[in-house]
Amino acid sequence: MRHRVLIAGAALAIVAAACGGAADNSPADAAAATTTAAGGDETTTTADPGAAPAVGVLPEGPSALDTSNADEFPPPLVDPGDILSGGPPPDGIPPIDEPIFVNVIDSLDLLQDSAPVVALEIDGDARAYPIEVLVWHEIVNDTVGGVPVSVTYCPLCNSAVTYLREIRGVETTFGTSGRLFASALVMYDRATESLWTHFDGKAVVGLLTGEELEAISSPLLSWGDFIEAYPNGQVLDPAQTGFNRDYGRNPYIGYDNASSEPFLFTGITDPRAASKQRIVGIELDDEAKAFTLEAISEGVAKATNTAVGNTDVVIFWKSGQASALEAGSVDDGRDVGSVSVFLPVADGQALTFTADGDVFRDDQTGSEWSGLGEALSGELEGIWLERVNHLDTFWFAWATYSPGTELVDVAG
Repeated sequence: MRHRVLIAGAALAIVAAACGGAADNSPADAAAATTTAAGGDETTTTADPGAAPAVGVLPEGPSALDTSNADEFPPPLVDPGDILSGGPPPDGIPPIDEPIFVNVIDSLDLLQDSAPVVALEIDGDARAYPIEVLVWHEIVNDTVGGVPVSVTYCPLCNSAVTYLREIRGVETTFGTSGRLFASALVMYDRATESLWTHFDGKAVVGLLTGEELEAISSPLLSWGDFIEAYPNGQVLDPAQTGFNRDYGRNPYIGYDNASSEPFLFTGITDPRAASKQRIVGIELDDEAKAFTLEAISEGVAKATNTAVGNTDVVIFWKSGQASALEAGSVDDGRDVGSVSVFLPVADGQALTFTADGDVFRDDQTGSEWSGLGEALSGELEGIWLERVNHLDTFWFAWATYSPGTELVDVAG
């Protein structure tokens, strides 16, 4: 174990570039978001944050953007001294609060096939959020399939997580605090201005300390794979964000480099892998397991039949997705592929899988499956595997939030 603190002028310039500065068509301030009870009624607030939480009730009191040690706050979950300024002020990296989408079928050439997107599907409503947009905004507050969500992306820890933006039955939105914890995005909710860690969706400082958001599966995919899986879906339109940013350009050139160190990381690095080794992290049955990218990828596609805790899972890896954080253009990075994780059970039958070209076959029925878990042909045609939440991220981030996790490398 070794202590590492990296505060570099060049890295600060990277974050300043992502902030983007003022622009002619940028809103002067972040949009003021409404905060309502889930049923649509006006939110009730309470002046007694120490009282037992109640549905539809959020506490009133000081903002954690202004202070970290107010008497009204519950004890913080992390040392507030470890929450560092990343440079920009709150919402200096501006979330998108009014996203506009276009139909995939009308926008096939909007992105290169290899361009990375966050894929989110709820109740038949499938949406793609291009990383070339998220790298400049980090949060999109949206409603998908009637469900209020915040789609979040942290370039510094190379991870995308979507959360239900509802706390104690109260709908709110999230903004960027301008601060980092363990070199990862710290969000704030616009109802109480408590601070939340992007990586695990926990309120760590402020009136709501201890609350945890519900995560919703939203894997990183290539644009080509999203088109194939969701031809009737929608994609966030880079031309209609309301901001003037150089979408497509990567402000973090060279950041996806396993031999380099993370920006403003103050913590103990786990020496079992390089700090910025790409990994796939899974938590099940109160156990955490991380797989290096090299352990689960090979050729055009690879299936990894494994277990996390007491639960069998299968990891599908398919080539074709570019690293967003390597080259000057978001979609020109090296091919890191796309990962999906599933419970290997269909129609009550336990399955094992192998890769066959760029598709997958189960050994039990010989059915052919897509990388997104749909049986395309064979006995099980039309069945979808149940998706398991996973995180594509860097090792330092996963090891910080899941210390002692089991690590599977190429020799594992």
